[in-house]
Amino acid sequence: MALWFILSLLLGSFSLAVASRNTTTGCAIIRPPRDGGIRYRGLTQEQIRSVQVLPVDYEIEYICRGNRVIVGPKVRKCLPDGTWTDLNQRSKCLLPCARVWTSLENGRVTVHPPGPSVEGTILHYSCLEGFLLVGRNSTQCTKLGKWDSPKPVCHYDRHYTGKKKLYIGALFPMSGGWPGGQACLPAAQMALDLVNKRTDILPDYELELIYYDSMCDPGEATKLLYDLLYTEPIKIVLMPGCSSVSTLVAEAARMWNLIVLSYGSSSPALSNRQRFPTFFRTHPSATLHNPTRVQLFQKWKWTKIATIQQTTEVFTSTLDDLEQRVKEAGIEISVRQSFLTDPAVAVKNLKRQDARIIVGLFYETEARKVFCEVYKEKLYGKKYVWFLIGWYADNWFKIKDPSINCTVEQMTEAVEGHVTTEIVMLNPETVRGASNLTSQEFLAQLMSKLGGKNPEETGGFQEAPLAYDAVWALALALNKTVGPLKAKGRRLEDFNYNNKDITAEIYRALNTSSFEGVSGHVVFDAQGSRMAWTLIEQLQGGSYKKIGYYDMTKGNLSWYGNDRWIGSGPPADQTVVIQKFRYLSQKLFVSVSVFAGLGILMGIVCLTFNIYNSNVRYIQNSQPYLNNMTAVGCMMALAAVFPLGIDGLHVRNSQFPVVCQFRLWLLGLGFSLAYGSMFTKIWWVHTVFTKKDEKKDKRKHLEPWKLYATVGVLLVIDILSLMIWQIVDPLHITVEKFTKEAPKGDVDQLIEPLLQHCSSEKMNTWLGVVYGYKGLLLLLGIFLAYETKSVSTEKINDHRAVGMAIYNVSVLCMITAPVTMILSSKQDASFAFASLAIIFSVYITLVVLFVPKMRRLITRGEWQSDQQETMKTGSSTNNNDEEKSRQLERENKELQKIIQEKEERVSELRNQLSERQALRSRKRPTSSNQNHSSPSLPAPQNDPRSLLPPPGYPLPASDNHSLPPTFSNSSTLYQPDGKINRNNCHPGRLQLLYK
Repeated sequence: MALWFILSLLLGSFSLAVASRNTTTGCAIIRPPRDGGIRYRGLTQEQIRSVQVLPVDYEIEYICRGNRVIVGPKVRKCLPDGTWTDLNQRSKCLLPCARVWTSLENGRVTVHPPGPSVEGTILHYSCLEGFLLVGRNSTQCTKLGKWDSPKPVCHYDRHYTGKKKLYIGALFPMSGGWPGGQACLPAAQMALDLVNKRTDILPDYELELIYYDSMCDPGEATKLLYDLLYTEPIKIVLMPGCSSVSTLVAEAARMWNLIVLSYGSSSPALSNRQRFPTFFRTHPSATLHNPTRVQLFQKWKWTKIATIQQTTEVFTSTLDDLEQRVKEAGIEISVRQSFLTDPAVAVKNLKRQDARIIVGLFYETEARKVFCEVYKEKLYGKKYVWFLIGWYADNWFKIKDPSINCTVEQMTEAVEGHVTTEIVMLNPETVRGASNLTSQEFLAQLMSKLGGKNPEETGGFQEAPLAYDAVWALALALNKTVGPLKAKGRRLEDFNYNNKDITAEIYRALNTSSFEGVSGHVVFDAQGSRMAWTLIEQLQGGSYKKIGYYDMTKGNLSWYGNDRWIGSGPPADQTVVIQKFRYLSQKLFVSVSVFAGLGILMGIVCLTFNIYNSNVRYIQNSQPYLNNMTAVGCMMALAAVFPLGIDGLHVRNSQFPVVCQFRLWLLGLGFSLAYGSMFTKIWWVHTVFTKKDEKKDKRKHLEPWKLYATVGVLLVIDILSLMIWQIVDPLHITVEKFTKEAPKGDVDQLIEPLLQHCSSEKMNTWLGVVYGYKGLLLLLGIFLAYETKSVSTEKINDHRAVGMAIYNVSVLCMITAPVTMILSSKQDASFAFASLAIIFSVYITLVVLFVPKMRRLITRGEWQSDQQETMKTGSSTNNNDEEKSRQLERENKELQKIIQEKEERVSELRNQLSERQALRSRKRPTSSNQNHSSPSLPAPQNDPRSLLPPPGYPLPASDNHSLPPTFSNSSTLYQPDGKINRNNCHPGRLQLLYK
């Protein structure tokens, strides 16, 4: 068989040498291994059959059939010299054997040759000290993929008197993003040495550390975890570092019933007991900073903060926890920014959104990038406070970093005054704990073990006390489990990856751990995270100063009071916005109120005058009750000026809606009474006196109740509409906010003006209905006033004055309504315009309606004569009789005017007659005898008797002497009663009289 193997090897080498001979264009195709094939990348099956030479740099990959695995190079590459890589190593497809044989509980397994367990692999077994091997000490994997002998077992040697070893599997990041193992590994070894020397802790056991360098890389940690679990000896506990590595290990460890105790993991995600049921850590969770931060926010009375974070899982989880805590404390995160590698945009957004109190969550290298951008954006100084993580190096901002373009001086200026929160990792008190060392003694021994290395350049120097206390926590927990396990017939050395009972005992022991360590008091919460104090520091003058401690377990803040600020004190968390209500100018309000008061007094005078003289005929003919309504309505409208000027300066917010109601009702009802009564007058004048003559005669008699009913209808419509408005959509306070204004001086404040309004949910709809209805009344009133301007009637003798008042009210209302809506945001202008419009309307209305009546009664004294006549007769005259009497008086005056004109005509005719008689006398000179004997002159064309007054009127006495004898002596023209006898009137004479 050996001879056949040698021959096949020689033949294979010969074929490879022939196939790989040098070519000028590439590499010749080589044969695949037995039970395998070759995958040609980028080539189809037809191309593979036709191509004989492959180009330089082309790669081929070996694949195996079935469950065989490739042993040797899996990929070969064509070199420029025409050969394939690694031709000295043969690739074979072999059957694997079961991996269970490659590990031995309480023993060691040596694999020959190293690598996967395939056919030809030989395993050598040996047991640990204190155990005996039962079975063969070696086995070989056959061509069938089977081991040729059963797996041996290591049994405990009960006659063994030495210490039994318990193995701890550890992953220390000696390099990578956080090289914490550089100081944490020596600290853990120091603790192991002291524990193994103690006779009161695990006297029958010895702890041994098996560790690898995880490089803080989850991928590398996966491979190392595989080696820890599948190579002897069995590890009783795993101790990883780095949050990303601990997440991987803690999630996988529960499958092997392993306790995980971390010394350098701060990710809040690891506090999830559902996901990591066996995880503990002496390094507190990063969320432990958050209660301290919230405490400081409350101390300095900040209610608004901002955050900026690097997009990693640990910072995202920390920020989620912070967001929940500040929300419970009534603090708002107004801005939340994140970045991956370049923080420039995130910092600019903080500046743009006026962030003042900023919590920064990022690693040290990114912190330098952030504060370089902070310096450029001027996001530092007396208005800003930055909260950072305290585990940076003390001179982190002075380290030269080629990734930033800021000088050390600029960085120092930008970071001045920031606050850090840091987990207390070294006990500040001089206390000897479980290890019988003080914190200072521990540091001295650690420095000696590091060989004088600079602590600032040694990764994990701050976390070294945590690693030291982690070993002590494990040793004390294992020591605590010895008794309970012995009572159950178990021992720690019986632990294996399938034993849940021993794991449960170790879990209970760790969960109840409580001791003094070099890092402080060690105790775990329900999630397995260390609870510790928090150190609060502030950068003052380029160096960190301790300003306080916070104990989360007791909620106790120890404050030194040496915090220092660039300004006069802690800055405000935002630009302080002072809300300031705009109130009406009191001078304007008083001035307008005086005019309104005078107007109300004037209305009272007019109302009193109208009521007192209501029996006067002239006042009665102006419908005094409607005028009274007008006066009352005007006074109500003037009274509305006072609530219009009342605002939050005079009343509380709870009373302001009542003021709004007064405004609405006084204006609405005042308008209905004042304008409604005037509108009613003008409406009925138009209805009665602008009809045709035949209809006018039928409606001469105006019934007053119809006027009052019209006003009542208008008033009822207003009352109903206002009641529906207030029931369905009542008025309430609304606050209008204006653009913020900066006060004078360098004060970090803004003033936000506010203005109170009376409003309702559907204010525009209600105003549209009211304005539409009132607007139609105003337009109709203007039309009716224009139509009746030439009407003359004694039934409503002041309708022309009413028309003028309607013009005035309509114009002012139509101008005031839209203007006040436009000026609603300017309280002084809006009030002045609305109130003055009301005052002018009322003043003009009262003056136009009542002053002429007062003037007439005063100048003519009509109220005296009418009153005296009333007193004599003992009764008042009916309105219809008075109207008839006045009509007769007016007709009498017209007839007297006609008589006067006719008398003047008679005088002219007499003069003409005299002139004619004189002229005839000159043409006919005769003697006096002849004159006496001559016949009388012929009568003129018109009989002089035709010059007499019209029938029914007496002859004027003043003219009797000038009449001719024929006029005065004629007894046939006048009757004894002094009236003309119509039967004796000659038509010609009457024609002369009325010519």
